[in-house]
Amino acid sequence: MDYWLIINIALLGLLCFVTVWFLSGWLIRFLKRIQLVVHDQNKAGKPLVPISGGLAVLGGVVVGFMVYVFYRTFFSYFTGCDALSYVEIMLLFAALLSLFIVVIIGFLDDLAINRDRLESGGLKQWQKPLLTLAAAIPLMVIGAGFSEMNIPFINITINFGLFYPLLLIPLAVVFSSNMVNMLAGINGMEAGMGLVYMGMLAVYAFVNNRILASLIAFLIFCSLLGYWKFNKYPAKILPGDSLTYLLGGGLAIVAIIGNIEKAVLIVSIPFIIEFFLKFRSGFQADSFGHFKDGAVCRIGDDKRIYSLTHLFLNKGKFSEKEIAYKFMMIELVFCLLMWVI
Repeated sequence: MDYWLIINIALLGLLCFVTVWFLSGWLIRFLKRIQLVVHDQNKAGKPLVPISGGLAVLGGVVVGFMVYVFYRTFFSYFTGCDALSYVEIMLLFAALLSLFIVVIIGFLDDLAINRDRLESGGLKQWQKPLLTLAAAIPLMVIGAGFSEMNIPFINITINFGLFYPLLLIPLAVVFSSNMVNMLAGINGMEAGMGLVYMGMLAVYAFVNNRILASLIAFLIFCSLLGYWKFNKYPAKILPGDSLTYLLGGGLAIVAIIGNIEKAVLIVSIPFIIEFFLKFRSGFQADSFGHFKDGAVCRIGDDKRIYSLTHLFLNKGKFSEKEIAYKFMMIELVFCLLMWVI
């Protein structure tokens, strides 16, 4: 790859970081002003904190996409890069539109705050997968991805033909968006894990010459990095469904456009496990706890494991910050596995 292109993309990442850094500060003030706040469950006194930080991250991603397409279209000669093809532009805009739709759906859920302000209580469980289906439409109509897939772990290649855009793409977007949303509730955990898998997928896709997929993952990574300061413990803004849906949708988009389904499946294993654990509880279990003696403990006397967070909450000796970093390390292990499996 041209070194100029690498330099340009690095500068693009810096632009995403700075954009989200400033947007997050403004968004915190704005959300407080309109009272879009919920109780931070894991803190003493459960302070009110703004929710829906995914809006700031989306802002960074949009700026990165637009600037990239702009200079690759009008200034390709001066930057030492080839102009984007119509196919590449179509894929990028379809990916951006999918991310935009899925974030709006998440934001709609964040908007409906319960009167007790314990959590957002907007969309019903059956409505979420139905609405996130809309985010798959831009990728479906342009025939994104490759119909020939190597099935992970059994090493068999299958050509799915029309079933790929009409069935597999919507299933991937719906399942991925909602599974990331299930493993949430700890300050810095969602964004922290996102930093790990988006950063690693950006490198993995780049090494395997999946440039567009690498670019998308990289822009999300840099945008998350700008948001991280405000979301890590103690969080000044909570991610809400707008961010978890963005991250899940981003995973599906990177897998589809980069044809790296196996790698994305491996890094998604913690979320897949979480899905089945939540399924055991009828999707009623919470991933958060309550503050007690400097640690975060499980709510209630039931010690059955209905979430991966319960492995730490049941012990009642880990702080919220420690739990977030432990999940980032767990995610890192699975990200390293994608290089060897």
